[in-house]
Amino acid sequence: MNLKKVICICTAAATIASLGTCASVMAADGKDYKIAVVPKMTNIAWFQRMEDGVNEYNDENGTDVFYGGSAEGADQASYVESLLAEDWDAICVVPFDSESLAPVLEKAKEQGIKVITHEAASMDASVRDYDIEAFQNADYGANFMEQLGDLTGGKGKYVQFVGSLTSVSHNEWCDAADKVAEEKFPDMEKLGRYETGDDTTSSYNQTKELLTANPDITAIEGSASTDVVGAAQAVEELGLAGKVQIVGTSMTSIARQYVEDGTIASFSVWDPADAGKAMIEMAKAALDGTVEDGMNLNVPGYEKISEQDGIYYGDARIDVTKDNMDDYDF
Repeated sequence: MNLKKVICICTAAATIASLGTCASVMAADGKDYKIAVVPKMTNIAWFQRMEDGVNEYNDENGTDVFYGGSAEGADQASYVESLLAEDWDAICVVPFDSESLAPVLEKAKEQGIKVITHEAASMDASVRDYDIEAFQNADYGANFMEQLGDLTGGKGKYVQFVGSLTSVSHNEWCDAADKVAEEKFPDMEKLGRYETGDDTTSSYNQTKELLTANPDITAIEGSASTDVVGAAQAVEELGLAGKVQIVGTSMTSIARQYVEDGTIASFSVWDPADAGKAMIEMAKAALDGTVEDGMNLNVPGYEKISEQDGIYYGDARIDVTKDNMDDYDF
């Protein structure tokens, strides 16, 4: 793949007025690629880590890829729409609400902008050019229920938390977990799937209410990085640590204390910094016309991405316990 230099426009007019004009970096062939990376939201540790990755990418490659978004996921679609007033070559986005974002991405494509998505495998493929995933979503979600079934002896009720009930990846993980429960742990009963808005306080409050009303809950699966943290806070306060098993997605920086004391049995993760870099590399390949099955994005976990049904998958899942947590301290 030809390595091209990447520059950015500093987003919509108001942002340009406040930040000034971005410096450009000229590619060897005279082309400049203007690429933006837009997270679900900017106010949680997960996507702050993704911003670190974009900054690292720029430092390592002498580029100026733009990273920005709304503080709240509900505002993401309007934020992306504001970018369409500018002359982007590619927009990389992690959708918060795929339904509200889809028509905006369709407009971007109509303007000739390459659209790269992440955490959006089942989103309407017509509104993007390529989707790059850290792993197969079904395998990721199945892993959670395999753990919960073993930890609970396959007994009791379980609940699932998702950042949004329209979040593609979160719901795919939960669907895969449900399938494992049905096939392998018939004595486990799902109480429900609940939306947290990627907010620790929401998962805390809902966990406390659910456990108080349903003392036979034995397992909690969290999808947003904050879900298991809020759940662990509630479980500890109720004196149920060790009796209610918690697994899900999270990060060492926010989950450490609960993993160390055993309230969170384990969490899985992929490095959002690397995911940000992978999206940029995918955008460059899309602009170059060099995307192919088995290609190397030059990012850990994405050295040989595989195509399946139009989605490109890496192998970047990390399972974290107190024994290896220090190796993934982000």
